[in-house]
Amino acid sequence: MRFGQQLVLRDIQLEVRAGETLVIVGESGCGKSVTLKLMNGLLEPTSGSVHWDGVPVTSLRPKQLNKKRLKFGFVFQMAALFDSLSVFDNVAFGLEQNPGLADGDTIDTVRRLLRDVGLNFDAVARKRPAELSGGMRKRVALARALALRPEVLLHDEPTTGLDPIMSDVINELILQTASSGITSVVVTHDMRTAKRVADRVIMLSPLARLEPGEPQIIFEGTSDEAFDCTDPRVSQFVRGEAGERLHDPTAA
Repeated sequence: MRFGQQLVLRDIQLEVRAGETLVIVGESGCGKSVTLKLMNGLLEPTSGSVHWDGVPVTSLRPKQLNKKRLKFGFVFQMAALFDSLSVFDNVAFGLEQNPGLADGDTIDTVRRLLRDVGLNFDAVARKRPAELSGGMRKRVALARALALRPEVLLHDEPTTGLDPIMSDVINELILQTASSGITSVVVTHDMRTAKRVADRVIMLSPLARLEPGEPQIIFEGTSDEAFDCTDPRVSQFVRGEAGERLHDPTAA
């Protein structure tokens, strides 16, 4: 994937398995969020292809693409709620745009979704996003993503800016959705999240820190294997150790 002259992703070969929770980690600027947007068709790769259930995304007509994209729930970094809408209207937005996917009465559905993410309907439904804490906004965003009963959930930095307790609440919610059979892809810097929720971890490296032709995926395995990895690029990241990076001009 290239933006103008800036190459962000190179020779990525990645398969997401049905029902797994895949966690993508790596330094800032390595292309993690771009990878998520390529996965659900928000971006089209400069070269190469993305396949959904074996079908190239570029082979789909616009109506087919929009229909299949409903199988994806996207929990954006910093929640990305609609500021001018109430919590109720944020969660109900997708249902109102796609009434054929509504699961019964909209009010009852929103009430259930908010309950499922640990929020009291009567306490928050009429509030605006600005009236909520960061953790509450993240949970509303998850409820909105779950409203259309997606097969795949994409999480972009789900615990960024949250305290350790609220981070663990979000991690628990990711585990709960995974237990229902939803496939999840989680982009994060937080190795506590990776250790808590991941079936499989991959680590990307910024291209500036790689030799020509060196694979951009520098690790793939379990979170325990990541902590035992002898590659200093992996071990320093998962342990949060600066090492020689303090004086490295290529550091992000």
